[in-house]
Amino acid sequence: MGLWVFGYGSLLWNPGFPFTETKLARLDGYRRSFCMSSIHHRGTVENPGLVLALDKVKGAVCNGLAFHVSEDDTAQTLAYLRERELISSAYVEVTETLMDTRGRTFEAVAYIIDQNHEQYCADLSLERQATIIANAVGGRGHNAEYLHNTVEKLKALGISDTDLTWLDKEVRRIMGAYFDSR
Repeated sequence: MGLWVFGYGSLLWNPGFPFTETKLARLDGYRRSFCMSSIHHRGTVENPGLVLALDKVKGAVCNGLAFHVSEDDTAQTLAYLRERELISSAYVEVTETLMDTRGRTFEAVAYIIDQNHEQYCADLSLERQATIIANAVGGRGHNAEYLHNTVEKLKALGISDTDLTWLDKEVRRIMGAYFDSR
Protein backbone atom coordinates (compact mmCIF):
# COMPACT_ATOMS: atom_id res chain seq x y z
CA MET A 1 0.00 0.00 0.00
CA GLY A 2 2.60 2.58 1.00
CA LEU A 3 2.16 6.26 1.63
CA TRP A 4 1.48 9.47 -0.31
CA VAL A 5 3.29 12.71 0.59
CA PHE A 6 2.14 16.13 -0.64
CA GLY A 7 4.82 18.50 -1.91
CA TYR A 8 4.13 22.19 -2.44
CA GLY A 9 7.52 23.89 -1.77
CA SER A 10 11.03 22.48 -1.47
CA LEU A 11 9.74 18.90 -1.56
CA LEU A 12 8.85 19.57 -5.21
CA TRP A 13 12.48 19.97 -6.26
CA ASN A 14 14.28 18.27 -3.39
CA PRO A 15 12.16 15.48 -1.92
CA GLY A 16 15.12 13.65 -0.38
CA PHE A 17 13.31 10.31 -0.12
CA PRO A 18 12.67 7.42 -2.52
CA PHE A 19 9.33 7.39 -4.32
CA THR A 20 7.72 5.12 -6.88
CA GLU A 21 5.30 7.53 -8.55
CA THR A 22 4.30 11.19 -8.67
CA LYS A 23 1.10 12.86 -9.74
CA LEU A 24 -0.26 16.37 -9.78
CA ALA A 25 -2.69 16.92 -6.95
CA ARG A 26 -4.56 19.66 -5.18
CA LEU A 27 -5.33 20.29 -1.56
CA ASP A 28 -8.44 22.29 -0.77
CA GLY A 29 -8.64 24.65 2.19
CA TYR A 30 -4.95 25.63 2.20
CA ARG A 31 -2.78 28.06 0.29
CA ARG A 32 0.95 27.94 -0.43
CA SER A 33 2.39 30.94 1.40
CA PHE A 34 5.68 32.37 2.64
CA CYS A 35 4.15 32.54 6.11
CA MET A 36 6.84 30.79 8.15
CA SER A 37 9.88 32.57 9.49
CA SER A 38 12.94 30.38 8.86
CA ILE A 39 15.60 30.43 11.55
CA HIS A 40 17.29 27.17 10.55
CA HIS A 41 17.26 26.22 6.87
CA ARG A 42 16.91 29.55 5.01
CA GLY A 43 17.72 32.11 7.68
CA THR A 44 19.07 32.50 11.19
CA VAL A 45 17.71 33.68 14.53
CA GLU A 46 19.50 37.01 13.89
CA ASN A 47 18.33 37.30 10.27
CA PRO A 48 15.29 35.07 9.67
CA GLY A 49 14.32 34.06 6.17
CA LEU A 50 10.95 32.85 4.94
CA VAL A 51 9.85 29.41 3.82
CA LEU A 52 6.64 28.17 2.32
CA ALA A 53 3.94 26.56 4.37
CA LEU A 54 0.42 25.36 3.86
CA ASP A 55 -1.71 28.04 5.48
CA LYS A 56 -5.31 27.08 6.28
CA VAL A 57 -7.59 29.54 4.51
CA LYS A 58 -11.27 28.99 3.77
CA GLY A 59 -11.86 28.54 0.05
CA ALA A 60 -8.15 28.32 -0.82
CA VAL A 61 -6.61 25.69 -3.10
CA CYS A 62 -2.98 24.59 -3.30
CA ASN A 63 -1.77 22.69 -6.34
CA GLY A 64 1.31 20.55 -5.91
CA LEU A 65 2.81 17.14 -6.43
CA ALA A 66 1.96 13.92 -4.60
CA PHE A 67 4.77 11.42 -4.12
CA HIS A 68 4.00 7.75 -3.59
CA VAL A 69 6.36 5.95 -1.22
CA SER A 70 6.47 2.15 -1.19
CA GLU A 71 5.47 0.29 1.93
CA ASP A 72 9.09 -0.82 2.39
CA ASP A 73 10.27 2.83 2.47
CA THR A 74 7.40 4.32 4.51
CA ALA A 75 8.98 4.22 7.99
CA GLN A 76 12.33 5.57 6.78
CA THR A 77 10.62 8.30 4.74
CA LEU A 78 8.46 9.45 7.64
CA ALA A 79 11.49 9.54 9.94
CA TYR A 80 13.37 11.64 7.36
CA LEU A 81 10.45 14.02 6.81
CA ARG A 82 9.89 14.47 10.53
CA GLU A 83 13.54 15.35 11.06
CA ARG A 84 13.46 17.77 8.11
CA GLU A 85 10.04 19.37 8.50
CA LEU A 86 9.43 19.31 12.25
CA ILE A 87 12.76 20.90 13.22
CA SER A 88 11.12 23.73 15.17
CA SER A 89 7.55 22.46 15.62
CA ALA A 90 6.18 25.28 13.43
CA TYR A 91 4.85 22.64 11.02
CA VAL A 92 2.28 20.06 12.01
CA GLU A 93 2.14 16.68 10.30
CA VAL A 94 -1.38 15.89 9.14
CA THR A 95 -3.13 13.50 6.80
CA GLU A 96 -5.29 15.35 4.28
CA THR A 97 -7.45 14.39 1.33
CA LEU A 98 -5.96 15.33 -2.04
CA MET A 99 -7.56 15.26 -5.48
CA ASP A 100 -5.65 14.24 -8.59
CA THR A 101 -6.21 15.63 -12.10
CA ARG A 102 -8.78 12.90 -12.84
CA GLY A 103 -10.92 13.91 -9.85
CA ARG A 104 -9.94 10.92 -7.71
CA THR A 105 -9.33 11.55 -4.02
CA PHE A 106 -6.69 9.94 -1.85
CA GLU A 107 -5.03 10.51 1.52
CA ALA A 108 -1.55 12.02 1.87
CA VAL A 109 0.77 13.26 4.57
CA ALA A 110 1.20 17.02 4.47
CA TYR A 111 3.01 19.56 6.62
CA ILE A 112 0.93 22.60 7.55
CA ILE A 113 1.83 25.69 9.55
CA ASP A 114 0.76 25.94 13.18
CA GLN A 115 -0.97 29.33 13.08
CA ASN A 116 -0.29 29.76 16.80
CA HIS A 117 3.47 29.19 16.51
CA GLU A 118 5.85 32.13 16.99
CA GLN A 119 7.34 31.55 13.52
CA TYR A 120 3.94 32.07 11.81
CA CYS A 121 3.94 35.38 9.93
CA ALA A 122 1.05 35.45 7.47
CA ASP A 123 0.50 39.20 7.36
CA LEU A 124 3.66 40.23 5.50
CA SER A 125 3.17 42.15 2.25
CA LEU A 126 4.70 40.69 -0.90
CA GLU A 127 7.16 43.59 -0.92
CA ARG A 128 8.32 42.76 2.62
CA GLN A 129 8.57 39.06 1.75
CA ALA A 130 10.79 39.91 -1.24
CA THR A 131 13.13 42.00 0.91
CA ILE A 132 13.46 39.26 3.51
CA ILE A 133 14.02 36.52 0.92
CA ALA A 134 16.63 38.59 -0.93
CA ASN A 135 18.68 39.08 2.24
CA ALA A 136 18.46 35.83 4.21
CA VAL A 137 20.85 32.88 4.28
CA GLY A 138 20.56 29.78 6.48
CA GLY A 139 22.01 26.33 6.96
CA ARG A 140 20.68 25.06 3.61
CA GLY A 141 21.67 28.12 1.62
CA HIS A 142 20.33 31.43 0.37
CA ASN A 143 16.63 32.06 0.78
CA ALA A 144 16.43 33.31 -2.83
CA GLU A 145 17.65 29.91 -4.07
CA TYR A 146 14.70 28.25 -2.29
CA LEU A 147 12.28 30.64 -3.99
CA HIS A 148 13.87 30.33 -7.44
CA ASN A 149 14.00 26.52 -7.32
CA THR A 150 10.36 26.33 -6.26
CA VAL A 151 9.20 28.71 -8.99
CA GLU A 152 11.17 26.81 -11.65
CA LYS A 153 9.71 23.46 -10.57
CA LEU A 154 6.17 24.88 -10.46
CA LYS A 155 6.64 26.18 -14.02
CA ALA A 156 7.97 22.80 -15.17
CA LEU A 157 4.91 21.12 -13.66
CA GLY A 158 2.54 23.62 -15.29
CA ILE A 159 1.37 24.99 -11.93
CA SER A 160 0.65 28.71 -11.85
CA ASP A 161 1.34 30.71 -8.68
CA THR A 162 1.13 34.44 -9.36
CA ASP A 163 2.46 35.49 -5.93
CA LEU A 164 5.56 33.32 -6.23
CA THR A 165 6.17 34.44 -9.82
CA TRP A 166 5.99 38.09 -8.70
CA LEU A 167 8.27 37.38 -5.72
CA ASP A 168 10.81 35.66 -7.95
CA LYS A 169 11.01 38.67 -10.28
CA GLU A 170 11.18 41.13 -7.38
CA VAL A 171 13.88 39.20 -5.49
CA ARG A 172 15.94 39.01 -8.69
CA ARG A 173 15.50 42.78 -9.11
CA ILE A 174 16.55 43.49 -5.51
CA MET A 175 19.52 41.17 -5.68
CA GLY A 176 20.55 42.54 -9.06
CA ALA A 177 20.54 46.06 -7.65
CA TYR A 178 22.59 44.83 -4.70
CA PHE A 179 25.20 43.09 -6.84
CA ASP A 180 25.29 45.96 -9.34
CA SER A 181 26.10 48.42 -6.53
CA ARG A 182 29.13 46.46 -5.27
